Parts: sequence; C-alpha cells; structure tokens
Amino acid sequence: MSVYLRSQKVIKDWIDYNDHMNVSYYLLMFDKYGADTLNNIFKMGEHSAKTTMKSTMMVESHITYNQELLLNDEVDINLIYFDHDKKRLLYKMEMIHKEKKYLASTIEVLALYVDLDKRKVAEFEKEKVFIMDNFVKENQSKFNNIDLKFSSMLKK
Repeated sequence: MSVYLRSQKVIKDWIDYNDHMNVSYYLLMFDKYGADTLNNIFKMGEHSAKTTMKSTMMVESHITYNQELLLNDEVDINLIYFDHDKKRLLYKMEMIHKEKKYLASTIEVLALYVDLDKRKVAEFEKEKVFIMDNFVKENQSKFNNIDLKFSSMLKK
C-alpha cells in the first residue's frame, strides 16, 4: 500500500547516451514531483519558504534504481512511509511504472525543518505538527517501515 502523490512522464532531456533516463533525473523526479507535493500537504513548501521563511532541506538520502525508465514512460510517485519528530521529516517514496506496474526506484529521505532567515534548524509549529500527525493517523495502514535506513535518526 502507499499514498499516491503525483504522476510524471519521462521527457527527452532526461534521456542519456544509454538511451534510458539518467540517474540524476530520478532524484529530480522524487524531489520536484514527490517531496514538493508532500511539503505542500504539510504547508512547508515554496509558499511557506516565501511567506514564513521556513521550509525543509534534505540532509541525507538513500536511492535505489530497480529498473530503467525510457523516453515517454510514465510513473506514479507514491509515499510508502512518513514520520517526524520536532525538527525532522523521514519519508520513503517509490516510483512505479504506470502501465507495466514495476518498481523503477525508491528513495528514503531525512529532511530538516529550517528557519531560512537564520539558516538554522527550527522546531515545527503546532499547526504543522497537527497536520503531519493527522496525515500519519489517516495513512498509517498504507505505510511500510521495512528496510528504513534513517529511522534511528528521529528523536521521539
């Protein structure tokens, strides 16, 4: 099970000399079409960065490349795990080929909540904790915490 975040098609600019999607674009897809969607759900995305000067920054990640993607392949980016503490987000996403249903890639991310004025880590506001806790409660049955690399880094 998972939580659908967004779909995206592989474009020509992302194809390398091996005639498949270059590894760097897997991260781009997870970041732009997965993490940005997630940050918007939690009110920590671009709007927050511009209006409250608070946002998230990825500090560590683990990515797998399970099967190649080709030009015009379309994938679903799904959230398969999410948790947080007072300052950190931990999440894992998967990239599933929309038509053939195979696992193309996964990424696990540890991100920090940051005060952009001070360029320092900050604690989440109560409103954001409430949103995240409700999200976890509503989606807990869809999450899978198997093989997480960074779960010990949350300080609960």
